[in-house]
Amino acid sequence: MTAVAERAHPSAVRAFRAVLWRDIWVTGRELPTFLAQVVLQPLFLLFVFGRVLTDLGYAQAGYAEVLFPGIVALTAVLTALQSTAFPLVIDFSFLKEIEDRLLAPLPVSWVAAEKMAFAALRALVASAVMFPVGVLVLGSVPWRAGALPLVVAVLVLGALAGASLGMVLGTSVPANRINVVFALVLTPILFTGCAQFPWRSLESLRWFQVVTAVNPLTYVSEGMRGVLTPDVPHMPVWVCLLVLVGAIGLLGTFGVRGFLRRALD
Repeated sequence: MTAVAERAHPSAVRAFRAVLWRDIWVTGRELPTFLAQVVLQPLFLLFVFGRVLTDLGYAQAGYAEVLFPGIVALTAVLTALQSTAFPLVIDFSFLKEIEDRLLAPLPVSWVAAEKMAFAALRALVASAVMFPVGVLVLGSVPWRAGALPLVVAVLVLGALAGASLGMVLGTSVPANRINVVFALVLTPILFTGCAQFPWRSLESLRWFQVVTAVNPLTYVSEGMRGVLTPDVPHMPVWVCLLVLVGAIGLLGTFGVRGFLRRALD
């Protein structure tokens, strides 16, 4: 929030902070359950692909360093996506739980923004947890002195991109079809987001490289590799950041419009 916005809408800013803090407090009370939900899948991906296949000789010894940044990126994007989409589907179902939020002294679009901000915060916590998990599973994780600012920048943008996509899905899919849609959406996102392989390694498979370039997760994965493992061929980090900003703007616009349509219906 800018200082101008706070002066113009002091009550709305206070309400936004109160709603966001309530969501954070509720998640804090259920932290073990939350972490189990969001970390279990990436933990097993990291263990099987980064440890088991490497120890058995089916993957090269350095593959774990290529994989780890992608798993952290995957955790950020999917946690934010699911933390936005699933609650929205429930809120807009026959229970109409969203009505309680709409009664707060907030512009309707700010309610949507709060949901995306909260989902992004959950995603950042889950991503941070993957670093000690990576050390536990792999023995060590790639890290460079001075990498923290860019790591945070990539993960924040990736989490917001995932939350924006979740907003689009959560406001456009009816509750009785959410499981089918997620099965059709999450699997392609998981396997076309370059979490398991560098984007530049696909140059001999050009059509698939083009497909992966449509997935926002690709730019989070490549951005993380560029920051943590710069010796691995990767997209320029500035390109990843720029594309993610554009994805947030585009998906966020469609998502907020969908939220306004459903909320005011």
